[in-house]
Amino acid sequence: MNHLRSLREFIDELDTIGEIQRVDTEVDWRLEIGAIIRRGYDLTAPAPLFTNITGYTDTRFRVLGAPGGLGGPGRRLARVALALGLPPTASGQDIVEAIVAARSKPGIPPVAVASEGAPCKQNIVRGDDIDLLAFPTPLIHGNDGGRYIQTYGMNIAKTPDGSWTNWSINRMMIAGRDTLACLIPGPQHLGIIRAQWGKIGKPMPIALALGVEPGLPYVGAMPLPENADESHFLGALFGEGLEVVPAETVDLMVPATSEIVIEGHIAFEDEAMEGPMNEYPGYIAVDASPKPLFRVSAVTYRDDAILPVVAAGPPVEEDHTGTGTMHAAEILYQLREAGLPVASTWFSYESALHWLIVSVRRDWRETLNIQSRELAQRIGDIIFAGKAGFGVPKVLLVEDDIDITNVDEVVWAFATRTHPEHGEVHFPAEPTAALSVYLDEQEQHSYRAGKVIHNCLLAELHPEGQRPVKGSFANGWPAEIQQRVLNNWNSYGYE
Repeated sequence: MNHLRSLREFIDELDTIGEIQRVDTEVDWRLEIGAIIRRGYDLTAPAPLFTNITGYTDTRFRVLGAPGGLGGPGRRLARVALALGLPPTASGQDIVEAIVAARSKPGIPPVAVASEGAPCKQNIVRGDDIDLLAFPTPLIHGNDGGRYIQTYGMNIAKTPDGSWTNWSINRMMIAGRDTLACLIPGPQHLGIIRAQWGKIGKPMPIALALGVEPGLPYVGAMPLPENADESHFLGALFGEGLEVVPAETVDLMVPATSEIVIEGHIAFEDEAMEGPMNEYPGYIAVDASPKPLFRVSAVTYRDDAILPVVAAGPPVEEDHTGTGTMHAAEILYQLREAGLPVASTWFSYESALHWLIVSVRRDWRETLNIQSRELAQRIGDIIFAGKAGFGVPKVLLVEDDIDITNVDEVVWAFATRTHPEHGEVHFPAEPTAALSVYLDEQEQHSYRAGKVIHNCLLAELHPEGQRPVKGSFANGWPAEIQQRVLNNWNSYGYE
């Protein structure tokens, strides 16, 4: 595994393969940066690195857009793969298998290094000198309630007894020079820890690390069990601990190579208006509401700091590549731990994480000696019971002749293999995320709604040797004809 230890190392690696677009033209933080990032997602263009920002032309601060977006031809998953230590040409299944392999290893805790000389300590600001507006935080979407400085950083908090440190990504909007309004849903781990501080009547210490090493946002999206430390999982993935230093004003350790670290406390009763902001289902948000208020006590940052920014919305952006990849890996780990013959799992990025595709080995029936409906029931019972499946409303169950990372094959399998009358297995009133636009008000507030598995399995419908075979280029022509066509492709006039 190639462990990139800073955002700057990551940018350099992306630059070598053509996945960075330096934007030296002056751009406005008011909406223009966000619109460029959004357009880049739509075109799978290189990640924009903005170096000349209106109102900040006398600084050397920069903004990196789309740090985990999809890339161009031949490097579609390059940003995800490089962040997780793999070659830029790694496939989706390569990436998921690497994560699952790390999940089976013991965690490696962070390594404390000297604060003196640590990149994130090059500049230290406290008290009345704090001004969050000193950073070129963009107003991303035209409907946003404010400037969101936290779209791709790490929220770091630990329980009052110090037994559990959580690393997560939750959006945070600048509310004032030294305050942030934060989305912290109660069921999420950060919300659970905040509630523990509330029970003892003390504000929760918190650090927000922005521009961290590229693997951390993915690890922060990994749905590990309660009381598991995501930084230890990063250590397991790379075989070495994350380098950390003490924060200045709170009892927390922060990544030493962070571009920006914001420290402070969140009191349980302290609130400010937050939102709206677009989210992963892909629709324009319209509602604002009171949210927890983060009071900042110190800010540290690197010289010429770089702020990573995600423009959340329709697929495909980092909500989909980050959360989707890591949740699929955790679900695959859980299904295999249960002894099921699962070949792979994958969230369709294009479905805004509403489709989880599970492929089972084609010999599943001989292996388990059960009907497909029972297999679907077993798979659903595991997926929907855990944190990783909390946001999964729809599962497509296929055999491993389908490339589940190829949306065209997935659509074809779903359309042709699921019986319209009895091809579904339903799971009523399961715990669910509240952001899907089809949910009614009661479902949104209760975090419970029905879920479904679409059974696209063929094995029990057709005897061995008589199962339908995909009439593809690879299956439909003799090997020598295939090779002749491949060898002569350019001579036919194609590029």
